[in-house]
Amino acid sequence: MSDTTQAPPAPTTSTTPTAPKAKGTGTLAAGDGARHARIWGVGAYRPERVVPNTELVERIDSSDQWIRERSGIISRRMAAKDETVVDMSEHAARQALDVAGVTASQIGAIITATVTHPYQTPAAAPMLADRLGIQCAAFDISAACAGYCYAISLANDMVRGGSAEYVLVIGVEKLSDFTDYDDRGSAFIFGDGAGAAVVGPSDTPGIGPTIWGSDGAQWQAISQREPWTDIRDTDKKWPAIGMAGQTVFRWAVWGMAPVAQQAIDKAGITINDLDAFIPHQANMRIIDAMIKQLKLPADIPVARDIAETANTSAASVPLATERMIREKQIPSGGLALQIGFGAGLVYAAQVIVIP
Repeated sequence: MSDTTQAPPAPTTSTTPTAPKAKGTGTLAAGDGARHARIWGVGAYRPERVVPNTELVERIDSSDQWIRERSGIISRRMAAKDETVVDMSEHAARQALDVAGVTASQIGAIITATVTHPYQTPAAAPMLADRLGIQCAAFDISAACAGYCYAISLANDMVRGGSAEYVLVIGVEKLSDFTDYDDRGSAFIFGDGAGAAVVGPSDTPGIGPTIWGSDGAQWQAISQREPWTDIRDTDKKWPAIGMAGQTVFRWAVWGMAPVAQQAIDKAGITINDLDAFIPHQANMRIIDAMIKQLKLPADIPVARDIAETANTSAASVPLATERMIREKQIPSGGLALQIGFGAGLVYAAQVIVIP
């Protein structure tokens, strides 16, 4: 009987994998964003309770005069115990929408800049979206006192990229929850509040190029004192926010003026073209030093909201902007240089058209 078993096929000599064939040769559609973007409206919320320096001085063995001379702060607003960052955001957001003439249904995204939302997750932004009766893209960013300027840059890119027609930007903090009122170096610095801006399409440029960056090597200069995991696993105290004042002062004074100047240069204008300077309200002495470093003309209005609002971190710049607009210190359609800087250490600056 003959052997009819077939021999196995010869092995191939090539080891190169064969790429799958493409199903088509079409290209992705480009986004249909606006050519330019601008801020159409700004809103603000300041909690009802006014807290003067005199309420804080006893616990830190200080005086009203010492606080004023050191920071320029006279008073600050503090939220009610049951008032949340979402509550404050809603007030500011509704005002911004009204000023902009935009309905909540037109908002395609919400960006909330905050470091004091008490939940690691979920973010505050989706909660705010629900309050406004919409279901849009919604997320928080953590960039401390630069958070609002970071968010304005993101919103500008989103509108121009076509991922949202209008973006609601929120800067909000309830820093009273994270302040150590026995710490002589920081007890008097912080306040609560919320600011909001509606960013949308424009026929002409309304938000200049953003100059931003970070210096993470100095992260300990401003930080929550302990990570949440240490609070869980040990008997450490509540993680208030601490600050190395002199380190921050030197960094802000010498490092932020060049950043502000770069934002002016990138916007294609000169400092004499500005109608307002709106720096983060960290310390009146820092603001004065930056004015000197920039050689800002004396006739250009400068935000000094810190005197009555204190340092509200991510809410600082929009709160100061809203006050200047409301008090008619700055002209609609004019140019403002805004800059935020803080924990991280992070910073961001851009020139905007005043709504």
